[in-house]
Amino acid sequence: MAIGVGDKLPNATLKTKVPDGPADLSTDEIFAGKKVVLFAVPGAFTPTCSMNHLPGFLTHNDEIRAKGVDTIAVVAVNDVFVMSAWEKANDAAGKILFLSDGNGEFTKAVGLDVDLSVAGLGVRSKRYSMIVEDGVVKALNVEESPGQADKSSAEALLEQL
Repeated sequence: MAIGVGDKLPNATLKTKVPDGPADLSTDEIFAGKKVVLFAVPGAFTPTCSMNHLPGFLTHNDEIRAKGVDTIAVVAVNDVFVMSAWEKANDAAGKILFLSDGNGEFTKAVGLDVDLSVAGLGVRSKRYSMIVEDGVVKALNVEESPGQADKSSAEALLEQL
């Protein structure tokens, strides 16, 4: 069953790249005591993710933060090195926290996993965005198709803040 508005995010460990290499980040470290915008993509460097979804959060970064958001983060079922390369390719350092859910454990725990084996991608994350306050989901926008980035866009989320 998928997580919903009012639910607390499960405890999980995600990875991010720091100057010394990969580092673990717990969901408590990311969300406790903070207002966080989290968006998820089926895969770094994939067309809709790179051309439509991520750019909106870069373009509207200042507007989102002006609404009291402490962190804007993106998560994908990709390894930490791919996520780091995607961050660099989009000049997003310091703007968005890139999180790797390499084994899909967080994605499965929130019930937003999808089997995209038909496209050769295996189990990935559904495309979504959420507003999380102190670990509790306040808004959740899940796309019905991985090729869409409308409900979960930065523009749609800005209206919810």
